[in-house]
Amino acid sequence: MNQHQGARAWATIFLPFALGYYLSYLLRTVNAVISPDLTSDLSLSAADLGLLTSAYFLSFGLAQIPLGIALDRFGPRKVEGGLLILAALGAVFFALGDSLGELALARSLIGLGVSACLMAGLKGFAMWYPPERQSSMTGFIMAAGALGALTASAPLEALLPVLGWRGIFWIIAAVAAGIACFIFVAIPDEASHASRESAAETLRSVGRIFGSRAFLSFAGSVMFFTGGFMALQSLWAVPWMMNMNGMTLTQAAASLMVLNLGMLVGQLAIGLLGVRLAVRGVTPLNLVQWGFSAMLLVQILILVNPGPVGPLWFLLGVLSAVNAQAYIATGTHFPKEAFGRVSTAINLMAFVGAFSVQWGLGGALDLLRSMDVSMAGALRIAFGGLIVLQLASLVPLILARAPARGRGD
Repeated sequence: MNQHQGARAWATIFLPFALGYYLSYLLRTVNAVISPDLTSDLSLSAADLGLLTSAYFLSFGLAQIPLGIALDRFGPRKVEGGLLILAALGAVFFALGDSLGELALARSLIGLGVSACLMAGLKGFAMWYPPERQSSMTGFIMAAGALGALTASAPLEALLPVLGWRGIFWIIAAVAAGIACFIFVAIPDEASHASRESAAETLRSVGRIFGSRAFLSFAGSVMFFTGGFMALQSLWAVPWMMNMNGMTLTQAAASLMVLNLGMLVGQLAIGLLGVRLAVRGVTPLNLVQWGFSAMLLVQILILVNPGPVGPLWFLLGVLSAVNAQAYIATGTHFPKEAFGRVSTAINLMAFVGAFSVQWGLGGALDLLRSMDVSMAGALRIAFGGLIVLQLASLVPLILARAPARGRGD
């Protein structure tokens, strides 16, 4: 690892990026627990709530392509540190907001502010860690995100009666500003790693990525599996548990924590076992194909509701660990130096999917409720629609093949 080794590297490289991704995932999922309070305080409909929560995904997704270019040209420290200041401002505006429009704009700013947290970490690991450590570091930073999701479940629900959702966002604003300062101070200078490629060349390469057959093989499944999971985890899982399983908010928050604990277990398993799996010939493509197929089966069981739901939500969380492997699997079809742009391109598809599912489910629920369908029935129909989209998107992924020789089309 050259001059940055051991404990120093964990303190100056891994920890700043991990804290950023922890906060990003906490902010991604926080609305799942505060949604009942938001609904009652502001008289929001299901579509309003879906639009408000998905505003994070929309701005996050729209930032991905310019983000990939910026990370290559300016480095992860400057990009993530600067954007986290915007996230802090967004949290302040959210704490002060009194209308759907104000809160949606604030959440959009939050989404933009944390849009670099994972991609900057992956870029930083590629810059400062040797290749043999990439798989484990990716698993560990994803585990940090799972810890953020865990924090945004039962622990957050316990603080809600004391602080209220506005007080929680004031604390989040202070934490975001603190992490931004830590990133600027701790992470080493990245000037020597800056891209020398012209802006025009970079833009042309992005166009080629989106038009490639390899990218399109993954795009649909990432939209509806990765994006669909984020939409459920960050909002619709709690209403599902409360309406379909008769849970109180406290019980649903605890079940959401079970889901997020499963995600943590899955990510740690990938981090610890990734190298061993690769030696045995298990590719990232294999993990995504098997993992998405298993996620589809578990979601069908949740829809059927055969019995105790805790183990199913936990298993769904464990299987969601394969979401991160889609970045690696897609990247194997392109030159190694284009990985940053490929990863942000596939990340864009995930967040387009999350926005579409989150808002689309809310609209579908409102429409069905207007037709006198019960909330439980409306949830079952809307969730079934998501499963149909996932099944259709799985076909080109199952037919995909890893490149015969290393990276490159």
